[in-house]
Amino acid sequence: MNNDKKTNIKALISNQRDFFRSGKTLEISYRIKLLKKIKELLQNNEAKLYEAIYLDFKKSEIETYMTELGSIYHEIDRACRRLKYWSKPKRVRTNILNFPAKSSVVAEPLGICLVIGAWNYPYNVSILPLIAAVCAGNTVVLKPSEIAFNTSKVMAELFNKILNVEAIAVIEGGVEETSLILEQKFDKIFFTGSTKVGKIIYAKAAEKLTPVILELGGKSPAIFTETADLKMGVKRMVWAKFLNAGQTCIAPDYCVVHHSIKEKFLTLLVQEIQKANYAAENDNYVQVINQNNTERLVDLLKKSNVYHGGDYNIEKRHIAPSILNNVSFEDDVMDSEIFGPLLPVLEYSDLNILFEKLQSRPKPLAAYLFTNKKAIKKKFIKEVSFGGGGINEIIMQFTNPQLPFGGVGESGFGSYHGKEGFSAFSHYKSIMDKPTFFELSLKYSPYSLKKFKLIKKLLRL
Repeated sequence: MNNDKKTNIKALISNQRDFFRSGKTLEISYRIKLLKKIKELLQNNEAKLYEAIYLDFKKSEIETYMTELGSIYHEIDRACRRLKYWSKPKRVRTNILNFPAKSSVVAEPLGICLVIGAWNYPYNVSILPLIAAVCAGNTVVLKPSEIAFNTSKVMAELFNKILNVEAIAVIEGGVEETSLILEQKFDKIFFTGSTKVGKIIYAKAAEKLTPVILELGGKSPAIFTETADLKMGVKRMVWAKFLNAGQTCIAPDYCVVHHSIKEKFLTLLVQEIQKANYAAENDNYVQVINQNNTERLVDLLKKSNVYHGGDYNIEKRHIAPSILNNVSFEDDVMDSEIFGPLLPVLEYSDLNILFEKLQSRPKPLAAYLFTNKKAIKKKFIKEVSFGGGGINEIIMQFTNPQLPFGGVGESGFGSYHGKEGFSAFSHYKSIMDKPTFFELSLKYSPYSLKKFKLIKKLLRL
């Protein structure tokens, strides 16, 4: 059986490579047509997509559109409008030494790309990088996460039935299938998931010198200073934290609050959570993805000082939005990314000491600051390293296609969205086009001190 799977995967990738070498994907009109076909496929089958994600998460249609499909449609529309411009060769200045040549940079597709998606936003984090790869003129093998079983299944059924598998193919499966896929040669690999698995992907890619984009995670802080607009800040933070039941890679993993406002902060937190009335029947709350993750989160909950919430049902994969108080950086809940509806609240007195502490920890995918002071904003941007983030806002940076999305350090490397996604899946060729009617003799022997001095001078221009 393993040999059959390996043979099928190898044949699929070989067929994609043949299709890529045909030159069809080099045509901008072909790419735009394929992008529109993907959008049409998704729109025509929204009912199936909604049903599948409900089975995995009990996620409502409105939240699925808001956090999954809406951004995909927007990305496709924008790509179709801008693709010709992105693909156009860009003229650059030629230095005096190479006069009278013309220089340009030309984007070309890389070839066969592998996209390995994550389970937390199974459509969004699988299809958005796929769109970027298609924009750049590549063929794509998509491996959705098997953990979100129903959404993986529906993507495979729709894409493989309606699209040309030589251009886009979805392969389902778990560790075995992923291992077999990684044995093949790709021209780029895009992975979204945990740091632990990211290291495995990176090591396998290195064996074939395959470039990789890793979108990982980390413990993203939300910092509330004494000058923060607490009411609005808490409102935005609560929505962002408990969206998708905390299963969001750029959600605030924990809050650090100035000691002078902590009690008020906690009071507002409880009020905002109660006002939201989180529940699946209210279309604003989802299940934890599986029982293993539920048990992991419950174990953290039991070891913590629960200020609010704490209710759970492992069988139903439900954990109520929970605030954990009197937390320190040394507690178990601060050891690794929570990825669930538990919100630890830490306090600080000195911002300089806090920033030093953050600098000593692994760099997170996101970080957030709530303050009305320009000096503190500048200090935060200058001294705290993270993939991307917000000031007086949380997670909405993801929705701006003008902002590259990606990590730094242990939270990943490489970025995408909009033009950045096109660039991520392209190689930029440097071209110098020089006429033959004129040639300086400087580079040819015999060499002299006079030539040497002139070359040094021209290289400075």
